[in-house]
Amino acid sequence: MNKIHDLGRVLVVAPHPDDEVLGCGGTMARLAAEGHAVHVLVATRGQPPAFPEEGVARVRAEMKKAHALLDIAETHELDLPAAALDTVPAAQVNAEIGDIVQAVSPDTLFLPFYGDIHGDHAIVFQAAMVAARPRHNRAPARILCYETLSETNWYAPPVTPAFIPNVFIDIAETLERKLDAFKCFESQVRPFPEERSVEALEALARSRGAMVHLRAAEAFANIRQIVR
Repeated sequence: MNKIHDLGRVLVVAPHPDDEVLGCGGTMARLAAEGHAVHVLVATRGQPPAFPEEGVARVRAEMKKAHALLDIAETHELDLPAAALDTVPAAQVNAEIGDIVQAVSPDTLFLPFYGDIHGDHAIVFQAAMVAARPRHNRAPARILCYETLSETNWYAPPVTPAFIPNVFIDIAETLERKLDAFKCFESQVRPFPEERSVEALEALARSRGAMVHLRAAEAFANIRQIVR
């Protein structure tokens, strides 16, 4: 594979821990290996009683292990309520996510797909887009949406946005690292044929790769690109 030269500083925005690995773990590993600073923003944290403290702590520990494996430069954690973002004023969500986007000042922004079935994903996407408004010359030059197994493809494409990728990143050399990072989330991994299984994740990467004559790839929807 050739090196990816033009993505610069990268920020991956994840509604929940593991979304970032499912959506672009292979790309993050490849970028880190090529010397890019890859940051991850995890927007929500499970709140009791819906999410017991011990379970939340376990997922966070799994996330840190996965991010270490992927050589993430820094993980930024917010405490917005998981599965309840619709109860938080939009101005607050926008401000908290916007503060991280401003601090990292990414050249490339990876976001969850706005058509995902989980409401948190759509809210996080919109808040990040507010933060990424091109009102100055440090606005992200690239905004790409990733796909998340069991979220992106479970909505209703006839009446909601369908994920139609138009950017493919070769992850043939980092697919195993992506799968290993996902395995770190022992509390989230399910047995095949569950979608959130190692086998399904590999199958998606192989299928996306075959679409563009690669051995494995991650697929993205290009939301905006500014050529400066």
